[in-house]
Amino acid sequence: MRFKLILALVNDDYQDAVIKAAKDAGATGATILNARGEGIHSQQSFLGLSMESQKDMLLFLVEDFNANKIMEAIYHAGKLNESGNGIAFSMNVDRAIGLESQLPVMEKEVKDSYF
Repeated sequence: MRFKLILALVNDDYQDAVIKAAKDAGATGATILNARGEGIHSQQSFLGLSMESQKDMLLFLVEDFNANKIMEAIYHAGKLNESGNGIAFSMNVDRAIGLESQLPVMEKEVKDSYF
């Protein structure tokens, strides 16, 4: 099997919707990390305190054939077409271990899709 890692940086408000959409599209799980982001525009301040945008970094390790469908689901659920709502990108994975509990589901999806 070939894998991709999808990284999605989304606003807290959309985290649950993005995870649900990704799972509905074929992701078997997610890892959630807290992150701060700064885009092209300067951060606002209030009484001298920086008002940084809090984001959640969602990591999805997915089968390669399913990655585009999952990315599309993340795009819509996270409203990534709207400025400041986040970004998502994918990377090829050379090797993955520890997936014994998820491999049967992934293999079934591959078989169902190709045969």
